[in-house]
Amino acid sequence: MSTISHLATRADIGAAPQAKVRNPALDRARTFLTLVVLLHHAVIPYTYFGHTDPTYWIGFDMVVLATDSFFMAMFFFLSGLFAWSGIARKGPLNYLADRLLRLGLPFVICAFTLIPLAYYAIALRHHPEIAFSEYWWNMVTKGPWPSGPIWFLWVLFAFNLLACVLYRLSPNLLDPINRLSLHGRRRPAVFFAVMLAVTAAFYVPGLVHYGPSNWLEFGPFSVQHGRVMLYASYFFFGAGIGVAQMDRGLLAPDGRMAKVSWDWMVLAIVPYCLLWVLIFIKREILGNPSPLPDWYEALYAICFTVFSVAIMFLILAFFQRFRQSGSAKLLDPMRADAYGMFLVHYPIVLWLQYWLFDYGLPAIVKATIGFVLTVAASWALTRALRQIPGASKVL
Repeated sequence: MSTISHLATRADIGAAPQAKVRNPALDRARTFLTLVVLLHHAVIPYTYFGHTDPTYWIGFDMVVLATDSFFMAMFFFLSGLFAWSGIARKGPLNYLADRLLRLGLPFVICAFTLIPLAYYAIALRHHPEIAFSEYWWNMVTKGPWPSGPIWFLWVLFAFNLLACVLYRLSPNLLDPINRLSLHGRRRPAVFFAVMLAVTAAFYVPGLVHYGPSNWLEFGPFSVQHGRVMLYASYFFFGAGIGVAQMDRGLLAPDGRMAKVSWDWMVLAIVPYCLLWVLIFIKREILGNPSPLPDWYEALYAICFTVFSVAIMFLILAFFQRFRQSGSAKLLDPMRADAYGMFLVHYPIVLWLQYWLFDYGLPAIVKATIGFVLTVAASWALTRALRQIPGASKVL
């Protein structure tokens, strides 16, 4: 998840990067997404879908619908930006060893410690007499063993492993995406259209076939069946952009993408509103049937993919366009700690929600308290953990 822009030294797109420099726009986009993850988990109990708390506010449904439709896909895109060039620079085996350290080790540690601790807060609501040791043992030996947000780590490692295999088969495999990115410097709409077509081709059949709630689950390894190919497409589009000359393609600081940011906003707002129309149809006209008709799932998936790609372009354009502004720079102090905050925040937010449950506060107040304290505590904990010798290589 490191955001380093690699600069090619030769004109051809297959050139291996020789130098590197921080890309502040991508750093800030990644940090912003981390805060979006924390916000998403802070408001879920107070939504129509989550509603595990007596209080509720429809505004949080609007937040969750938006965040769930793009933030994890965009994380895969940002991670993919540095995959192909990283493999070229380090070699597949060394690159995978680095990914095992950065992704595999945190996954194992979190799966056995932070995730059981997080879900213990939920278990106490139903079984207040259960001890943590008993709950932990039952989770690990009998299941279910939910992964929470760390499912992202093993899926991302799997994509990196696949990228290494594909690189060994053909180092030039993603060159067409890179050429499309170079063309996108002046015509980003072309890249947008191609990415939208490809992601829709992967997501629409998946959602129609599996539905929105079907998960592959094996111990702590889980992922939504209908979305795994969507995530893979985002990852490899990012990897294609990062093959070489990333600073001269779609994400170029002087590219046209940032200059048409209002267009991306319109392209995001329209499908988002249509998603709400479809939700109204599902609840008020169709009566929340299960399963939903295929035509409904297909329409929902199309609106979902348009919104997802458009809002990603909007966020990237925003941070490129305002890369020198003071407001964007407010995220810089959190840059080095963003990954650690993603890893450690889940038990913090769930225990805060557990303690807030019995208080008769409005949903907005509870969510605000939960979000602010989750950000502060996860940031402070990450800072402390990064002081441990060698921890900064993982976090």
